[in-house]
Amino acid sequence: MTCLPSAAWKRDCESFELRFRCLLAWVMFLKLLTLILLLYLIFNSGPNPIFAQENLTLRLLPTTRESQLASQNSQSATCYSHIDEDNLQYADLDEIFNAFEKDEKSGAEANDIIKGFEEQPQNEERSDEIIKGFEEDDEEKEADKAPVEEKPSTWSLDGEFKFTTSYNFAHRKPAPGQTDWRGLSMLRPELELALTKKIFDSWQARFSVRGFYDVVYVLKDRENYTEQVLDDYEKELEIEDAYIQGNLTDSLDLKAGRQIVVWGTFDNLRVTDVLNPLDLRVPGLTDIDDLRLPLTMIKLDYYFNHWNLGGMVLPEIRFRKLPVFGSDFYPFPLPPPSEDEPQDGFENAEFAASLSGVFSGWDLAFYWADIYDDAPHTELASPGPPPKLEQKHARIKMVGAAFNIAAGNWLLKAETAWFDRLRFTNTPGVEYSRFDLGAGVEYAGFQDAAVSLEIANRHINDYDKLLEQPPDEIRKNEFQWAFRITKDLLNDTLTLTLLAATFGLKAEDGSFQRFDTEYDVTDAVSIRGGAVFYQSGDLGRFKNIGGNDRLFFEIKHSF
Repeated sequence: MTCLPSAAWKRDCESFELRFRCLLAWVMFLKLLTLILLLYLIFNSGPNPIFAQENLTLRLLPTTRESQLASQNSQSATCYSHIDEDNLQYADLDEIFNAFEKDEKSGAEANDIIKGFEEQPQNEERSDEIIKGFEEDDEEKEADKAPVEEKPSTWSLDGEFKFTTSYNFAHRKPAPGQTDWRGLSMLRPELELALTKKIFDSWQARFSVRGFYDVVYVLKDRENYTEQVLDDYEKELEIEDAYIQGNLTDSLDLKAGRQIVVWGTFDNLRVTDVLNPLDLRVPGLTDIDDLRLPLTMIKLDYYFNHWNLGGMVLPEIRFRKLPVFGSDFYPFPLPPPSEDEPQDGFENAEFAASLSGVFSGWDLAFYWADIYDDAPHTELASPGPPPKLEQKHARIKMVGAAFNIAAGNWLLKAETAWFDRLRFTNTPGVEYSRFDLGAGVEYAGFQDAAVSLEIANRHINDYDKLLEQPPDEIRKNEFQWAFRITKDLLNDTLTLTLLAATFGLKAEDGSFQRFDTEYDVTDAVSIRGGAVFYQSGDLGRFKNIGGNDRLFFEIKHSF
């Protein structure tokens, strides 16, 4: 006898499917409404030619010594120009003084009268002695009252306290034995402290540490999470900065220790920015600027004319942080193979160099790096039985360039990079090269608003169709773009941001959108909140992210 589903069971399924579709419809409506609001606020504002007014040059490099001297000379020239304007009034003053000179003769009689008073009395010496005694007492009192100048401290302590929470609202009820990610997913207090010491006039040392503890794993029972999730998401203590920097000569600077070096001109995508890895455990929640992980390196910068020649040695080997097994962003049912990471030290050190020039309205940079590939490939470590797989990082070469130019309200960007000796899992022993090309544009002609678009394409040379299969899932051309709108309101205390990042020409590989609002309550306190929406894609690493939509809230106090 065949068991058929009951009519009540069918009605329950249909009702659940209807509610789920209604939820998706409301989510899409909220996205569309927020986008319309941001576009209205931007396009309803008048023009504001930011780049034209400020002659915005480029964000590639810090200001060189030459540009600082030029700024000082321009200030001096401004002061002299004021003096020249004041000289125009001297002619009128001379006429007034000439009038006084004409009256000198008439003042002769008055001088004769005053001359009588100039004769000293007989007891003048005694009176001078009495007055002198009072003057000595006054000098002693003023010396006692004079404040003692304290030398400024060579130590400074600053930092910030941040509290972040998030709420997942699109997850379905999990299957038995799986982690329930619905509802509250983050309740994290975080503290960062930074200590700076000024050693000499041109030398300083800095040490900063950041740590957090996520209370949500205790509130929702730690036994419901995998060991990998608890190790990576529950708590962390990270050394952010630990370096010493200063001038070796007038043209040569040294910075040694843990630090972050940003290459390229893009703000949302990465083409030439390959040195510092990223923290991608919760993608889409924050910008790239807050995701870079510091590395220990020795960095030398030589300045000449408008150019800066930099060289780096990186003895610390570190790779990106990805979602771990059991997290809501990990797409596979099994944990990945163990990872073979090169040991830290100068034997495995990475090397990099850059040549950058900053000019009036534009800049240019060239890059070279000999580093380990941030993305690992899998190799057979031992045939077994059972066979043992291991993730390894190939040693690769990179050559790249970046360009920026400001034209009125427009900022045009371009980046390109060539990678060699790439290796993948499905074609063991074969090395590939890849050509990355990116372009971007930013428009700031709206009042207190900016719109930017960045696109990039990564092309594999001598492509093999085996790379399409899991676990590689590498396409011959991988297209990515990011669109960003930023609007400032209430005297720049309120900032609205929309960031849309898409993988694939038509978002077939996945995407996310973040709606972000930040308000400065005071100079030291700010609050931030918004929502992140995810769309699943064809690639394995993006297949199951569509249910991770979440709301987030953050309060930060800087001191």
